[in-house]
Amino acid sequence: MIALLQAITGLCILYFGGETLLRGAVALASRFGLSSLAIGLTVVAFGTSAPELAISLNAALNNASDIALGNVIGSNIANLGLILGLSAVISPLLVQAKIIRLDAPHHACISTAICRLFT
Repeated sequence: MIALLQAITGLCILYFGGETLLRGAVALASRFGLSSLAIGLTVVAFGTSAPELAISLNAALNNASDIALGNVIGSNIANLGLILGLSAVISPLLVQAKIIRLDAPHHACISTAICRLFT
């Protein structure tokens, strides 16, 4: 029961904190005369990067650089996967089988090498 209460409290804090951040960013950017597109892109960019920044700073202050590195790599993989997946759902790309046969092993080898480098 306490865990559920903590989760609900955390979600409420997250919601109202995000609303406050968004309203403050829009007000600040509009004072500088930025376009609504620039305001939206900047707020979205900062909003999606703020949780990773907080976790990485906390990990760095606690001498846990492996957590900070894993956070950066994991969030980039998740963001790319979600963007590519959503793009494929909206408008699938037609790819020739020859390209998949040639490029897939190459990408698998590079991904494996990168994973082994950081473990």
